[in-house]
Amino acid sequence: MLRQTISTASKVVRSSAGLNIQRRALHARPSLIQATALNAARTVAPRARWYSAEAEKKEGEQSKNGEEAKPAETDSVEAQLRKQLEAKEAEVRDWKDKCLRSIADFRNLQDSSAREMKAARDFAIQKFAKDLVDSVDNFERALTMVPEDKLKTEEKSEHLKDLVNLYEGLQMTEKILVDTLKKHGLERFDPQGLVFNPNEHEAAFVTPQPDKEHNTVFHVQQKGFKLNGRILRPAKVGVVKNK
Repeated sequence: MLRQTISTASKVVRSSAGLNIQRRALHARPSLIQATALNAARTVAPRARWYSAEAEKKEGEQSKNGEEAKPAETDSVEAQLRKQLEAKEAEVRDWKDKCLRSIADFRNLQDSSAREMKAARDFAIQKFAKDLVDSVDNFERALTMVPEDKLKTEEKSEHLKDLVNLYEGLQMTEKILVDTLKKHGLERFDPQGLVFNPNEHEAAFVTPQPDKEHNTVFHVQQKGFKLNGRILRPAKVGVVKNK
């Protein structure tokens, strides 16, 4: 019993002492916490301040570098785009020039082809026309062989009437032939009394004629022919030469 009482009393004393210690610790804990917080603030604050200043400085430098880098990058992109645009514009001008040149060449080709076709069409009968010229000359020679006095006589015998009818028939045939050739571009011309033109006339002979002007045609030996304005055969003429 005595031992139990002593042990119980010792337990009670220990528990009361422990409670007192806990109470003292509780009372002392706020001040300890405040001191700890104050020490922590004193130790951490400078570091946080130093860190924040460095961070702000770094952020400022980064932002400044970023602002400087962005305009540089923008300028480089704009310069690149400008170069590409100038290259495209130069290419467009080049292709436009080529297109205009091609159109001009094509139109020139069309014009030259049209001229060649027209010339081929106009002068396709040139060889045939040269052969016809001799026939027209023969008609003219046959008409000139009939004397005019026999055609103008009032009293005509049967033989003269037949000659007149033949003459009129040849004259009509010649006129129809000449008109038909003229429709196809073959035209006969007579340079009698005109100024001598070496491009259209061939001087068979020259002689002085005091009553006529110098370098004029006074005699036509053979009439000339033109095919669509081009000389097919020059006229053979006699030219006055007074100098």
